[in-house]
Amino acid sequence: MAQVVVITPNPAIDVTYRVASQTPGLTHRVITATRQPGGKGVNVARALESLGVSTVSLLPLGGETGRWMLDELAALDLAVAAVEVSGETRTTITVTDETTHPTLFAEAGPVVSSDEWRLLTEKLRRLLPDAALLVVSGSMPPEADSAGLIETWVHAARDAGVRVVVDAAGDALLAAARAGADILKPNLSEVLETTGQPTAERGSRLLLDLGAGLVVVSHGSQGITAYRPDGDDAVDAVPGISGNPTGAGDAATAGLAAALIDGRPIHEALRWAAALGAAAVLRPVAGEVDRAAFDRFLHASTLDDGAGT
Repeated sequence: MAQVVVITPNPAIDVTYRVASQTPGLTHRVITATRQPGGKGVNVARALESLGVSTVSLLPLGGETGRWMLDELAALDLAVAAVEVSGETRTTITVTDETTHPTLFAEAGPVVSSDEWRLLTEKLRRLLPDAALLVVSGSMPPEADSAGLIETWVHAARDAGVRVVVDAAGDALLAAARAGADILKPNLSEVLETTGQPTAERGSRLLLDLGAGLVVVSHGSQGITAYRPDGDDAVDAVPGISGNPTGAGDAATAGLAAALIDGRPIHEALRWAAALGAAAVLRPVAGEVDRAAFDRFLHASTLDDGAGT
């Protein structure tokens, strides 16, 4: 049975183009192109599987793109619980080069009906009794009741005695906090924009006050911090890493989840998150991690503790 149920509310076909350089208004020759199933939750599931953690991906899929994704997920040996929807699964395009930050073009995604969301929630309830953890990761498609869905999923997991990790933003992040999610995992910009607070600490305190058990904030190259009622904890990022950062945050979520399932304390879980996020940067496309690099980063003395307590 699956150890982790991963909900991807708005999956996508991820297309990655590598070019020599990017200049707006010019034609660019593509050096390499890849096409793979994606969405933040799918990236989390793939990273977890790379660590030997079994998963089942729960997601809405529709149209020809949805059928393609289903076939590709099966080819990756990922267990899937899909809900067929009438809309067409979206596509995202990432353009990378050696000198600038990747450029992402993300379609909004299909409108998923209330009946289709109900079917997905029913599947979730059937999966939870065999789960050790629920991860909800990524944006919601257009017209979705983000807050209501997140609240329902968190309550369903808590009723089943399953811990919940939510990587979301906006109304969904606030709803997850109010519903009592065990861990929230936004990045710095998400926590600031969602809470309207000037610092990650103040924004995280607001989320804790709403009911979240723990708030883990990714700061990119500045490391990762866990905010909790009894004190903060932090680790530095792995130094000297360059590559494609798309999907690094998803890998960090996977590292955090894997460590928690393994019974690691929160400080060590942060180290796993930092190490797996860095291992993802070394791979050319989101969803992949360099497992050997993860092991090396995790045990290297250069992965120093941060300034947290």
